[in-house]
Amino acid sequence: MLTVSHLACTRGERRLFSALDFEVDRGECVHVQGENGSGKTSLLRIVSGLAHAAEGQVLWNGEDTRKLGEAWHAELLFIGHHHAVKEELTARENVMLAALLDGHALPDVTLQSALSRMGLRGREDLPVRYLSQGQKRRVALTRLLTRRARLWLLDEPFTALDTAAVELVGGLITEHLAGRGSVLLTSHQPLSLPGGHVRTLRLGG
Repeated sequence: MLTVSHLACTRGERRLFSALDFEVDRGECVHVQGENGSGKTSLLRIVSGLAHAAEGQVLWNGEDTRKLGEAWHAELLFIGHHHAVKEELTARENVMLAALLDGHALPDVTLQSALSRMGLRGREDLPVRYLSQGQKRRVALTRLLTRRARLWLLDEPFTALDTAAVELVGGLITEHLAGRGSVLLTSHQPLSLPGGHVRTLRLGG
């Protein structure tokens, strides 16, 4: 279980949020909402360990994540708002590289299956710079299929996706929750996951 306790975030001289408390249990999705600048991305970055909180703690199964080190990073998958793919590499190479950085190599059959499921069949070996924004987003989101992690942190995962891709990613989130995984995500779009337990957390009001 993820527990956020009395969390506060400051950017420059501005306090984005304070005294924030919530939990994300196994099999649960928490949908973070709020206006631009309310601290949604900052919250995910703090939880992931990429940014520091002004106050408070992030706990994983009751332990301070700052003390868990690599054990904490092995438990989570963070996909940011930006695609974070290398334009000169192919879709296949980008996914392979991400897996290697995560500490494991992907068998070709696993890699091909993941890319195909994400709707990238026939585009696997094209340099990413030739892909559309939606296809680049699909490349980034392929990690949902190739990275084993109990907690998904997803910042605007539906950005640039068409209706079919939105449904696909929604289905992957539902599968993750059914497997007792946890999800903390931001999205300006309404989130409906059939059979999924979704709670809303609103920042800035």
